[in-house]
Amino acid sequence: MSESLPSLSDVEQACREAELATPAAELHGGLCGWLAGGGDAAGNWLAQVMVDDTLPAPAEGSVLARLQIATRAQFEDRDFGLVLLGPGDDASLAERSGALFDWCRGFVGAFGLAAGGDPRLSAEGEEALADIARLARATAQDEGDEEDEAALAEIEEFVRVAALLLHGDCALAARHRNSLN
Repeated sequence: MSESLPSLSDVEQACREAELATPAAELHGGLCGWLAGGGDAAGNWLAQVMVDDTLPAPAEGSVLARLQIATRAQFEDRDFGLVLLGPGDDASLAERSGALFDWCRGFVGAFGLAAGGDPRLSAEGEEALADIARLARATAQDEGDEEDEAALAEIEEFVRVAALLLHGDCALAARHRNSLN
């Protein structure tokens, strides 16, 4: 099993302390998009994802540094252990779906920053990115039923697998190409 992410509340607190006007789920989506798009995993990811060169790199051992370490390890996990940061199952459908859509917004933006305007994507990768972009434009419903709960679970799993697919298309494929040259 891969590394565990810090809790949503810890990441939210770290965002407030760093004076980031970004929800924790969106920041994690941005980190995932940055890594999936082939962004520098060792550099100051926070400044890159937030497009703010004045932001310092997260301090070693801090919540945001642990978020990066755990996320990077999850992308590299051979058991596909990527976890999307968001509220637990006890949160309302609106909170959970809203966080998922925030995560998608962060992912799409940072993926574009890392991968560039015309990344090398498989047909499945192109479709996956388009679907995540559609989810990034969605808004949460106030309430729902068991069918909506099941649909959200399926969408979360799709997004998780899509992020891993895009990571394979961009980050892993680029590494493979570089090792062949």
